[in-house]
Amino acid sequence: MAVVNKKRAHNAILILESPWGLDDTDNNRTSVLPFIEGAAKRAGDTEVYHANFYDKSSFNKALECITRSSFDNSIIYIAAHGYKKKVGEVNIDHILFEVGELSKTHNITGIMFGSCFVGENITSIEVYLQETSIRWCAGYASSTWWFEGTLIDTALISYLSALGHEGYSSKDSMIEAFSDAIKPFAENFAIGQDYKERLVSLKDSLKIVIQPTGRGYRARDVTDIVFEHVKESRL
Repeated sequence: MAVVNKKRAHNAILILESPWGLDDTDNNRTSVLPFIEGAAKRAGDTEVYHANFYDKSSFNKALECITRSSFDNSIIYIAAHGYKKKVGEVNIDHILFEVGELSKTHNITGIMFGSCFVGENITSIEVYLQETSIRWCAGYASSTWWFEGTLIDTALISYLSALGHEGYSSKDSMIEAFSDAIKPFAENFAIGQDYKERLVSLKDSLKIVIQPTGRGYRARDVTDIVFEHVKESRL
C-alpha cells in the first residue's frame, strides 16, 4: 500500500484519556473528545489526536503513539480521574517527567489536567516544568463536576492553543489568554468538593502555572494574578 503524504496542520491537541465510568453502563462512552474537536475546528489549523490509557504501562504506550508526529505547537490534555498524586492510576510525577522530556523534541507547550486534585501538587508542577519546553500547566485542587470541568478545560485549551510561540514569550499575554478563557465562568461557582466533601469554588480550585520563554523566567503559580485580571476586565 502506498503511503499518502497528507498536509499537516501546524498545531495539535493530544488527548490522553482514561475511562470515566460516570455510571454503571458507561464503558468508554463518555469522552472529552467531541468538545476538543469542536474547539479545534473553531481554531483551524489544528489536529486532534486521541488515545486511551488504563495504567502506567498503557499511559507510556499511548504517549509514545500520540507523539509520533511533531507539530509547531502541541498541547497535551490528560483527561482522567485524579486523587491526590494519581491520575488514572499513574503518578503525576511520572506524567510530568515523561511529557517534559518529550516537550524538548516535540514542541509540547502546555499540559491541561482535566483531573480531580492534581492542582494541589503545585510544587511538583513548578519543579518538573523547569528546563522543559512546557510553557503552562493547569489543573484543579479539588474534585470537579465532569461536564462543567470539561467546558472550562476546553476553553483554556482553545485560548492557549491560539496564543502561539510569540505569545508564550510574554507573561502578560499568557495571563491575558488565561483570563479571557475563564472570564465567562463565575469564579464563585462550586466546581467540585474537597476531601471532606465541602464545596470548592472555581477560584479556589483551578491552579495555573506558567513559564514564559526567555531567560530569567521560572515556572511559577500565577492563579491569583489571573483571577485578579479577570476581575479587573469585567464590566
